[in-house]
Amino acid sequence: MDSNIAVLIDGDNIPSAFIKEMIEEIAKYGNPTIKRIYGDWTKPQLSKWKNILLENAITPIQQYAYTTGKNATDSAMIIDAMDILYSEKVSGFCIASSDSDFTRLATRLREAGMKVYGIGEKKTPNPFIVACDKFIYIEILKNQVEENESELIESKLIGKNVDKVTPAVIKLISSTISDVEDDDGWAFLGDVGSLIQKKQPNFDARNYGFLKLTPLIKSIKNFAIEERESPKGRLKLVYVKILPKYKKRFK
Repeated sequence: MDSNIAVLIDGDNIPSAFIKEMIEEIAKYGNPTIKRIYGDWTKPQLSKWKNILLENAITPIQQYAYTTGKNATDSAMIIDAMDILYSEKVSGFCIASSDSDFTRLATRLREAGMKVYGIGEKKTPNPFIVACDKFIYIEILKNQVEENESELIESKLIGKNVDKVTPAVIKLISSTISDVEDDDGWAFLGDVGSLIQKKQPNFDARNYGFLKLTPLIKSIKNFAIEERESPKGRLKLVYVKILPKYKKRFK
């Protein structure tokens, strides 16, 4: 059964263009039963949200800016988040913002046993990113929108905001494989992916132009991939290992 998720969106800080894709992304992790967006709806710059909110059943929450230079929207989101937490109606939260002011909120929600997913732009400060269980960049969703209009080839995305696979990324994958590998050096890819996510919440194969972790790892010469028959069904289990010459270098 899907877990229920509360989706809280900072209307002052999140672009409206990809809200549909954001909701679809969130649905991968649970059922978004509460969907609210916060902002001062008397401001003309938020008027473009109107039709989008109706199409996606998102409830707008009015929050006036009481003084210049103070973000009342953040306070309203935090208060609502704590009310929802104590209502015990959800088991997770999605905080859509690129603002580091929500770092303490994400930390507090996780302390209470909640799963916390963040969505924001690549400019999001690292403290907020690492305070979440998983952080998804809006730029990824933009790439998917662009690529869905054409044919996807070999599970790969070719977007304008794709990051390069750096030595640091290869080291992260290698160290994680070493953490969970068996005596023969093979590691179940599902375990590798889960541990990488814990180490680095903003890690996502789509950041590097790949739809899944498997094709990303296949593109790196340091690793070998092996597919094995599952004893319980038709799905194949994917295992990965560090090739010996690169393992020596890694160590």
